[in-house]
Amino acid sequence: MDEREWLGARFEENRGHLRAVAYRMLGSAAEAEDAVQEAWLRLSRTDAGRVENLGGWLTTVVGRVCLDMLRSRVSRREDPLDQSPADQNPGTPLGAPDRDEVSDPEQQVVLADSVGLALLVVLETLDPAERLAFVLHDMFGVPFDEIAPIVERTPAAARQLASRARRRVRGASPAPDTDLARRREVVDAFLTAARGGNFDALVAVLAPDVTSRTDAPGLDTTPLVRDARTVARNAAAFAQLARFAQTALIDGSPGVVTAHEGEWLRIMTFRIERDLITEIEIITDPERIRLLDIALLGD
Repeated sequence: MDEREWLGARFEENRGHLRAVAYRMLGSAAEAEDAVQEAWLRLSRTDAGRVENLGGWLTTVVGRVCLDMLRSRVSRREDPLDQSPADQNPGTPLGAPDRDEVSDPEQQVVLADSVGLALLVVLETLDPAERLAFVLHDMFGVPFDEIAPIVERTPAAARQLASRARRRVRGASPAPDTDLARRREVVDAFLTAARGGNFDALVAVLAPDVTSRTDAPGLDTTPLVRDARTVARNAAAFAQLARFAQTALIDGSPGVVTAHEGEWLRIMTFRIERDLITEIEIITDPERIRLLDIALLGD
């Protein structure tokens, strides 16, 4: 296998991921394939031996290409094009699908179902930089340090772009203050009961079939619990730890955080329906925590 064949094989390993990124950015299977093809062209002109993380490099390149395409679309006030430069460009990857395959209605449906038409509609309302920050970070876990150069912002500004996009995606507009306040009341009630080891008060804010999940190794809890009384007993058992916890907005929703010497140690996120907690996730993995948008709430 010569160098070009090896590079083509490595590119094909990443093709599905790159197409998924591009489709969520552009909302068009044909344009997504154009962006993937452009990534191949740029890779073929690059000294791949100097690229330490090929998958990350390709994701960044596709992000840049999509951002340029979105900005061009906005400036011309045009819908996605039916044809693209890839139709005339002979530099396509090894094994690349042809245009008829990309435009096949069945494939369009499969791609749309994988993302959700409702989400695509909301994504169309975001400006290009917001859309890129949200898609790369929230959907594919790309760190803000890597997103920042693409959108020509600081990592903090890139985080804010994703945060604004996230609020709009969650309901096409920010959640009403009254709803946010009510959800915080439920989380506050849970934390107060946990601090006091109050079993009955904990059960009162939990749905009967509440689900609790943790990624923490070595705890005296099972990774997945589906019972209010068991969840309440586990929470009460950590009353001492709960005394050092605080309420916070985690990716825009009320949750609970525990820190030590400025480092986040434990994050609890909640799903709340009809004033009852239906899902709890306990996150301790530092890499996962690093991807969260966390803002402490005052008393």
